Amino acid sequence: MIFWPIFGLFVIAAGYVIRNNFDFPDNKNLDGMVNMVGWGVKVAGLLLFIISTFNGMFFYAEPDFKYHVRTILGEEKMVADTGYNMHLFGRYNAWKNAMSVQAIKGGQGDIRAETEGVTTSANLPPKSLVFLDQVDAVVSATARFELPSDEEGFLTMARLYRSPENLLRTELVPAFEETLGANAALMSAEDYFQGGKTEFNNEFERQLADGIYLVRRIEKRVKVESGRAGTANVALGENQEQFGDEFKTVFLVEKLLDETGQPKRKRQAFEKFGISVTSARVTDVRPNIKFQERMGLRQQAAADRAIAREQRVQEEEQRLLAITRGEREVAERQAAAKVEQIQKTTDAETEKQLAITAAERERESARIRQERAQILLDTARIDAQAKQVSADAAAYEKTAILEADNALAQKLAAYVEVQKVWAEAFANRKVPTTVFGAPEGGVGTDGDINRFIDLLTMQAAKGLAVDPSIARKSSE
Repeated sequence: MIFWPIFGLFVIAAGYVIRNNFDFPDNKNLDGMVNMVGWGVKVAGLLLFIISTFNGMFFYAEPDFKYHVRTILGEEKMVADTGYNMHLFGRYNAWKNAMSVQAIKGGQGDIRAETEGVTTSANLPPKSLVFLDQVDAVVSATARFELPSDEEGFLTMARLYRSPENLLRTELVPAFEETLGANAALMSAEDYFQGGKTEFNNEFERQLADGIYLVRRIEKRVKVESGRAGTANVALGENQEQFGDEFKTVFLVEKLLDETGQPKRKRQAFEKFGISVTSARVTDVRPNIKFQERMGLRQQAAADRAIAREQRVQEEEQRLLAITRGEREVAERQAAAKVEQIQKTTDAETEKQLAITAAERERESARIRQERAQILLDTARIDAQAKQVSADAAAYEKTAILEADNALAQKLAAYVEVQKVWAEAFANRKVPTTVFGAPEGGVGTDGDINRFIDLLTMQAAKGLAVDPSIARKSSE
């Protein structure tokens, strides 16, 4: 890098030499041309010196990168700040803050650690792994590593591996592939496809970050505790026949433990530099054809069992439906009979209550009439008694009055009325042709008539036993 500033100085000196050593006083045009060339060479040298000196002393640090800088004076440092930084005619290497390693379909094995704009640092083809039950599979996975942020660890890593490509090629990619293989040895393919995907991914991330488990593989034949019964024979219902033997072969992996009871691990070499794993996951697992065929046969058998189980459940549901339907019909008839019975009982009870109510009403009406009659009787009796008392009082009063004056007022009133009648009759009399007591040949007088009337009155009063005299009470 220092060559270009020195070359710029040499160009400046060459321009100075051209201007001072090439002089043509007889030819002013040529002399002016030489001066212009001298000045041009000097300006070009000056620009080259300035630009090369700036570029030799400074460089621009991109974001998301760390830089290993070595100056001409022997100084070594890490630069993580974005912008222009001094390297003083030394060298610098760019390291990504995080590197991705992935094994996917279509990967070509490219390692482009320092290239900007690429998605991964290492793009590998899918890896072939062998599971615990000796089933090989092609696996796609990805992992992302974060480089150390402390200067000491970064410089140690940079000195040892010299470039990001060497770090990927000699450490991160082998660790990625080794961890994938070790992770596959912890689980059988059947366990993976029967619900162990999450556990497989978790174990892969833990082993890549914390170290690979030290394990021992064991193959055992264990006795089945309870026989397995078939489920495809619908006619047998729940009493299915047993199938298979009483033993099965299982593959076990035992993790070796240390004195504290924790699993022993083979630590990842990149841990000592401060490189950490930010993410790791298995994205796809494709087993071999034979295993896929076996899984297909098992899926078909499971589907047949499921269909048979569904048919059995359907038959059972049909049976239960028939029973339920019969029970429903019986319940409906019982309910209808009960409703009719309740209706009749209710009607009879209603009629009974109505009869009782009518009887109670009649009895209450009779009681009211009886009480009314009794009241009327008592009222009549009281009225009769009152009338009797009144009559007795009136009789007593009349008797007392009559006894007091011997009914003088009544006698006088009767006498006056009689006299009125006789007086009226006398006033309206016709003159008789014959008069009692008149002299022969003459007319009788009024005195004669009056005497005759008096006689008749006396005779009538005698006949009525009317005593016109006033009786006197004898004094006791």
